[in-house]
Amino acid sequence: MTFHNPTLLWLLAVLPIFMLLRGRRGRKAALLYPSTEVAAVVAKATRSRVGGLIVTLRYLAVAAFIVALARPQFGQEHTQVHASGIDMVLAVDVSTSMEALDMQHEGEPSNRIDTVRGVVQTFIDERPNDRIGLVAFAGAPYLVSPLTLDHDWLQGNLGRLTTGMVEDGTAIGSALAASVNRLRDDTNAKSKIVILLTDGVNNAGKVQPVLAAQAAAAEGIKVYTIGVGRQGKAPMPVVGNDGRRRIVMADVEVDETTLKAIAETTNGTFFRATDAESLAAIYQEIDAMEKTTRTVERLQSYSERFSWAAFPGLALLGLELLTSFGVRRRIP
Repeated sequence: MTFHNPTLLWLLAVLPIFMLLRGRRGRKAALLYPSTEVAAVVAKATRSRVGGLIVTLRYLAVAAFIVALARPQFGQEHTQVHASGIDMVLAVDVSTSMEALDMQHEGEPSNRIDTVRGVVQTFIDERPNDRIGLVAFAGAPYLVSPLTLDHDWLQGNLGRLTTGMVEDGTAIGSALAASVNRLRDDTNAKSKIVILLTDGVNNAGKVQPVLAAQAAAAEGIKVYTIGVGRQGKAPMPVVGNDGRRRIVMADVEVDETTLKAIAETTNGTFFRATDAESLAAIYQEIDAMEKTTRTVERLQSYSERFSWAAFPGLALLGLELLTSFGVRRRIP
């Protein structure tokens, strides 16, 4: 409940002060008694107390009228959010090379897949109004999550993403083609993008990356490509014949030329990330470039409830008048 004129309620605080001052001043005596003892006897009479009741009813009526003048209202406020979201597919490389320990997070070494998973989780949290799908790929792509607004479910699937879930390799072209097909088949959104992240060179799959990029461009799909990890050699965990896990320096290579060509063909952008901080900055930049349009509309409806105070005030005033004229004895 709210009041249309809430400042009038301050009169309720003034009313007791007015009552106190008026009570102290009192009215001019109509009868004079020779002794206070006689006045005391008269004051004990029941009908003499009716005057106090009349005054009380009068002030209660005034208080009710003040509340009525403040116009109490019951209302509802509805907030409608009209969001023009973006449909996007996150294509993430999960080949064994993503286990390379060449990423740094807050000064500590981290492997590529764990770093990517953490950054992507934050990115998803920042896009509550977008339908997001997830495609993982190594030697072949596979759908982890279709386009969805259920980001809790999406985050759960992302958290289980790891290497070794499919045959090894790096099928960049097939992964991009699968992402494009998902956006083409499942969405009518005006804005559609793919964010493709890999740490290798296309060496598997049946679709060439450039052909997949041309198909994306024909569908109006923008592709952002991210090359993650260093070039040259990187520490890689391996398991020897004796079953023991050790770290070796392995050759790694990111095909920047192909990733740049994919981005240019689709009017996207190529990024390079060598640590967790730079990867997070890349996703933040993409987030800034691909903003969702949101319109907030607030609707308010109120119904007047002044009668809830006005009618009791009228009833109290009527009772005061009836008491005054029908019960109270006036002495001429």
